[in-house]
Amino acid sequence: MFESLASKMWSTLEPGSSPVDWCEENYTFSPMIAEFVNTVSNVLFFILPPVLIHLFKGYGKIINPGIHVIWILLIVVGLSSAYFHATLSLVGQLLDELAILWVFFAAFSMFFPRRFFPNFLHNDRKRFSLAAVALALIGTCLAIIHPAINAFALMTLGIPSVILLIHEVRREKNERIHRLGVRCASVWVLAVFCWVNDRLLCDAWSAIKFPYLHGLWHIFIFIASYTACVLFAYFSVREERPEKKAILRYWPRNDFELGIPYVLIKTHHKDSEI
Repeated sequence: MFESLASKMWSTLEPGSSPVDWCEENYTFSPMIAEFVNTVSNVLFFILPPVLIHLFKGYGKIINPGIHVIWILLIVVGLSSAYFHATLSLVGQLLDELAILWVFFAAFSMFFPRRFFPNFLHNDRKRFSLAAVALALIGTCLAIIHPAINAFALMTLGIPSVILLIHEVRREKNERIHRLGVRCASVWVLAVFCWVNDRLLCDAWSAIKFPYLHGLWHIFIFIASYTACVLFAYFSVREERPEKKAILRYWPRNDFELGIPYVLIKTHHKDSEI
């Protein structure tokens, strides 16, 4: 019995044990990496989060140090996704999906506006965060039981997130915020287009020798995800810390709005920026 159980556990680590296989042909570029393009396209998940940790140093110190948890979790998503696409193992698939799940619920627990809290939470963010953790744990169990179904469920979490983002952007008068919100939503649409086409129209894209839309999904969804977190971090200051002033900035040049956006905090009483 125990040998059978151990054998099943080890089998989930075997390459190709996942029921999910994306459009890119396997082991084309390397005998060691199943989906080469889908693996290396996770590079932004490793490069940009350390930069964001540095840029949000003042935000984490004054507003909420939990913001760095988001950036670290994005690195975990990149690692998990790269491992999954390199091996196409069931464990890799589960790690990939669970990492995404926890990013969603970490962001919701940190940024979800209090005015939308259910009445039984009594406007208490700690209670809301505990509820988010409970939902994340339930989602983790579901991911283990039904990994394929859970992959599609994760996609639906993006819809309420984008709706909430658009709602919050429309409440803001700052035109710079409006432009970043439009870019964020547009990139998210592009990401979903790539994911759906790679999953449902693989034959058509393979016929034109471009079975790499899932790799583009990785790039677009990272840009949309971190940009959304930047915007929600900005809105969170407005809602949670009205005595502070959040300023949207870009790195390396503030006048180049296609750079890396971040939130700078200006304290009213000291009239200083951090």
